[in-house]
Amino acid sequence: MKMLLAALVGTTLLSGAAHAATAPIRPDQQAFRALYKELIETNTTLSAGSCTAAAAKMAVRLKAAGFPDDRLITYATPEHPKDGGLVAILPGTSKALKPLLLLAHIDVVEAHREDWVRDPFTLIEEDGYFYGRGTVDDKAQAAIWTDIMVRFAQDKYRPKRTIKLALTCGEETSGAFNGAEWLAANKRDLIDAAYALNEGGGGRSNGTPIAKGGKLEVQTLQVGEKAYQDFTLTATNPGGHSSQPVRENAIYDLSEALLKIRDFTFPVEFNETTRIFFTKVGTARGDAVGKAMLALVANPQDKAALGVVSQDKMLNSMLHTSCVGTMVNAGHALNALPQRATANVNCRMFPGRTSEETQALLAAAIGNPAITIEARIKDKPIAKAPPLDPAITGPVEKLVAKHFPGVPFLPTMLTGATDGVYLEAVGIPTYGVPGYWLDPDGNGLHGLNERIEVASLYQGRDYLTDLVKALAN
Repeated sequence: MKMLLAALVGTTLLSGAAHAATAPIRPDQQAFRALYKELIETNTTLSAGSCTAAAAKMAVRLKAAGFPDDRLITYATPEHPKDGGLVAILPGTSKALKPLLLLAHIDVVEAHREDWVRDPFTLIEEDGYFYGRGTVDDKAQAAIWTDIMVRFAQDKYRPKRTIKLALTCGEETSGAFNGAEWLAANKRDLIDAAYALNEGGGGRSNGTPIAKGGKLEVQTLQVGEKAYQDFTLTATNPGGHSSQPVRENAIYDLSEALLKIRDFTFPVEFNETTRIFFTKVGTARGDAVGKAMLALVANPQDKAALGVVSQDKMLNSMLHTSCVGTMVNAGHALNALPQRATANVNCRMFPGRTSEETQALLAAAIGNPAITIEARIKDKPIAKAPPLDPAITGPVEKLVAKHFPGVPFLPTMLTGATDGVYLEAVGIPTYGVPGYWLDPDGNGLHGLNERIEVASLYQGRDYLTDLVKALAN
């Protein structure tokens, strides 16, 4: 997003953020930091961690704040004892208004100490950043949501809407036990809500810390996301001795299939969110890419405009379903012709598109019926974009103007995927909220030395506190 966001109008220095980063932290921020530290330092990787333990620690904090036991529901299945989570419920005063759900996953991507500069499971504050696995994805949001519920209970705050918190596991590993999916399928009443607030939105800086004169370029509300699906491609052959090769070869057949997928472009599509995004950004840019963006909005079949826009990988991904080869495995011996070759093709399906139609388009692109294609996850939910509801977008944008004056605000579609797909599947519109911001390099998400700017975390927390209050009333 770096090139796109740098072209937006109105890049603005947040003078208040610079002060917040250097001033002593407030007592409420100190309490939040302790909660955040405990969550970061509880390992929740799939290989060696426990979401159940992390959820239990958050439940202890909520109970100490005044939540009764019947409003704190911890859960785990016998088959997945370490993949549990927590639902907390703060009753509202209105019986007419449906609840507001705060969703965050507490599992994290694997992190090995020998690869990191710092211990990934120790919260380290250094040069204006917090370092550690999950400092952004997604324990920043999990800690903020939990902290909001703690403070509301301590203050005996009674919103009109009931507010629910769901901390879940399994978002980071496709095919693992997924708490959001399990709750939606088995405990729908626990998370029933008018809508949910989730990860997927947020801000982007110009890469310089705010305390050192950096600028915040944009804040976004994620309205819709793609659906994640992996397909296994398989080519088979009788094989034989490598000293007598023949043209028919499972590796060659699979390679040709992958190259055809590389060269295949799924049809261009727009929904309400991406149409607004392309129109606003295209107008703001005014350059060749901006003009091409506007041309595509006017005519999605404009191949010349697509050729220009597709040079930006993020913009290109927003326009259609995308599929890419990510893993291959072939052969059984160094001196034998391969009998089998397989590849994983990872697809991110545009909202509304199914695994079946995506698979059919892949098969047509490959054009070789001998190559089998199988979806790795059956019955994958269809991604559904929630409505651009003014009752939600209005308060979101108004508070962006208050907390981040002069910073552009945009609705956007996430080209990745979150647990929101499981809530949307059961009728709970889910939005990725603005608030804390990242640097253009992505801050080490899913990679090494994950970090978040200290000012970003604290100011994002203040924004989200006001947003929850506004939407809950």
